[in-house]
Amino acid sequence: MFKSRTLKTAAVSVALTAALAACAAEPDEDAGTDADTGDGGTDTGEEDDEAAGEEGGEEGGDLVIGVNSDLNSLDPHTSNDVPSGQMQTQIYETLAKFDEDMELQPYLAESWEDVEEDVWRFNLVEGVTFHDGSEFNAEVVAANVERILDEEIGSPRAILFDVIEEVNVVDDYTVEFRTEVPFAPLPSHFAHYAASMISKESIEGDYEAMEEGAQPGEYINDHPYGTGYFEFEEWVSGDYSRAVNFEDYWGENAKVDSVELRVMPESSSRIGELTTGGIHIGDPLEATDINRIEGTDDVGYFMTEGASISYLGFNMQKEPFDDARVRRALSLALDTGSMVDSILEGTGERANGPINQTQFGYTEDIPVVEQNLEEARELLAEAGYEDGFETTLWTNDSAEREQIAQVAQANFEEIGVDVNIEVVEWGAYLDATGAGEHDMFILGLSLGTGDADYPMHMLFHSENVGSTGNRSFMEDETFDDILYQARTEQDEDQRAELYKEAVEYLQEEAPMAFLYHPAQIMGVHDSVQGYWADGSGLYQLQDVTIN
Repeated sequence: MFKSRTLKTAAVSVALTAALAACAAEPDEDAGTDADTGDGGTDTGEEDDEAAGEEGGEEGGDLVIGVNSDLNSLDPHTSNDVPSGQMQTQIYETLAKFDEDMELQPYLAESWEDVEEDVWRFNLVEGVTFHDGSEFNAEVVAANVERILDEEIGSPRAILFDVIEEVNVVDDYTVEFRTEVPFAPLPSHFAHYAASMISKESIEGDYEAMEEGAQPGEYINDHPYGTGYFEFEEWVSGDYSRAVNFEDYWGENAKVDSVELRVMPESSSRIGELTTGGIHIGDPLEATDINRIEGTDDVGYFMTEGASISYLGFNMQKEPFDDARVRRALSLALDTGSMVDSILEGTGERANGPINQTQFGYTEDIPVVEQNLEEARELLAEAGYEDGFETTLWTNDSAEREQIAQVAQANFEEIGVDVNIEVVEWGAYLDATGAGEHDMFILGLSLGTGDADYPMHMLFHSENVGSTGNRSFMEDETFDDILYQARTEQDEDQRAELYKEAVEYLQEEAPMAFLYHPAQIMGVHDSVQGYWADGSGLYQLQDVTIN
């Protein structure tokens, strides 16, 4: 059972030692982060250098980003989609963060260390205030973690912290987390934007609103108070959301006056507005449009290795997808190589499982599933579907995912499976797939912690079935046990071997077809300097300027 309590001890020293500082600065060993991102995670070519913006411009101005999908919520604890995360990461902050090389760095916590096998101590930055004027301290951290773990809230992100048994407030700026088992990745979990710190007053207001019949997060949507360098101003659903520079920010202020996320589902519209200067950044830039951008004056692009997975999932609680032979057959029918070549123009890499080299636990030793139509037909026949069957494949209104659906439809036709493609609006798509109304679906997941524990639990653990992340509705005690062993194993080599076993098990059970790890590509107007995005595609806007 989860518990929280405040330690009634004398003041505890928070003086830093060299070892403690190293603990916060060297995540490869302590947090299990793979920092090898090739070229440093930045772009290629002259256009990219301009997009990344090595020379700053004048401060001020209003930054406009054209985005494919609108956000769903301003509450980072009750949402689990990247479009929402794009605004959340501007107004909220986390205890730790990843830099451009996927190395873990201090943020609202200035340091951390494992003071016991099952206890992590975080020392917090002092003098930080929220947008509502309230103070950031250890009590606030406790309130946020308690809320994420509160079953009444039903957070889809509870999987990040369900290993925590107690939160102990040592003093105003020191907090300890006692875990069920020794858990090395905990600091990196606090770098995920779902672990954003919300004002304690907003959290208390949300609970009060719930007592009067409101849904979790409803109050926070109207009172989204974080500590970020932007504070929220306005959200017009389906049109735009906007945040403005927070002048009382505790660190270095953002350089632009405001940021607006303007909803523009059509890729051609985003490119058109980029070329005319109507928007400054267009996200995403389809790989097929890179050549068009390269031939356009005043527009470049930013590209970085993606810490994400794109997949085609099966609803394992519906026939015929409750049969592993059918799921393997469909996985074998897919030509993921042609997807990378035609859809991504070679800007991504085929996936051999849910994680790539940006995450601890990845191995190249597991082969990618190659297309094999003959074996696919044999498996369908064994399962009693020699003549195939009819089904539906859902996707949201994303040009890239619609292309995936079309390639998959053609591949499945070759083994006698007749597929009808349905394109569903983003919010309705998340609701319906979370409720299990689908047959097959296309989605992705950002790998935001640098460790296999999070994506494996999010996508496949039995406790996470449904809208919290496991939309394949996989419930498998054997697989859950592998994850538990990996989570509790202290030897890094043994832990990595367990994740290899987990991926091999997933390839056999095939709850989804692992398609590819796409690069993150955004069109950027040459007037923008200082911009970058992390491997999950989340915008880093603190140093952005506009000429």
